[in-house]
Amino acid sequence: MRIMIIGGTRGIGLALAEHYSKQGATLALCGRDPARLAGHPLANDPHVTLHAVEITDRASAERAMDSFGPLDLLIVTAGAYTDAAAIAADKEATLPVLHTNVVGLCHAFDAASARMRRQGHGQLVVLASIAGLLKDYPGASLYSASKRAALAICDTYRKALAPFGIAVTAIVPGYVDTARLRELNDGDAGRKPFLQTEAQAVRHIVGAIARREARYVFPWQLHVLVRLFNLLPRPLQAFRKK
Repeated sequence: MRIMIIGGTRGIGLALAEHYSKQGATLALCGRDPARLAGHPLANDPHVTLHAVEITDRASAERAMDSFGPLDLLIVTAGAYTDAAAIAADKEATLPVLHTNVVGLCHAFDAASARMRRQGHGQLVVLASIAGLLKDYPGASLYSASKRAALAICDTYRKALAPFGIAVTAIVPGYVDTARLRELNDGDAGRKPFLQTEAQAVRHIVGAIARREARYVFPWQLHVLVRLFNLLPRPLQAFRKK
């Protein structure tokens, strides 16, 4: 299998790359700075190529895809996050979230699906977030809105590409104990509810991809909490702590 992972140089993207490498896949790992993989075993694997890709720049994604060749599976794990405090300090902080999580995802899906249509097969996958299942509510975050948009993008591409035999899978995880999550939580994400290890997340994700599921949410416990939250009256939702 020939797999491209945009966001594959760190976090869950890299963990997925390590899994698929063990399965014998040919991999293209894309990120803003592929040099971060210097010294990593995958950097010297003859079945792995590294590509500098800025997902907000469609041309860079297309160059990587042209260089890689036939593409069976595209996984997009690249994402951007900002909080209300950062936006209050600098209104420009909204733009990376919009451009990466929404515009960039469309760039990647559109470029990959053009190649997959010519091939007659393929699968597009995005790592979204359980935050995207939260309905809009008073004080809801831009990040949640961007992930709702990502899920809607998946639904749209799925319908459009079904006649071509191309599957579209939205992975909707809860909290995963990545370096980035720890960074956002003062070095310790242990207080996050139903926290998953990277290894647990990878098992969930690769299973859903193999089954070509339309949408896969985990862990189920957090999914239940989100569904209950969505049933609360809006005045009560406003008290949710970001």
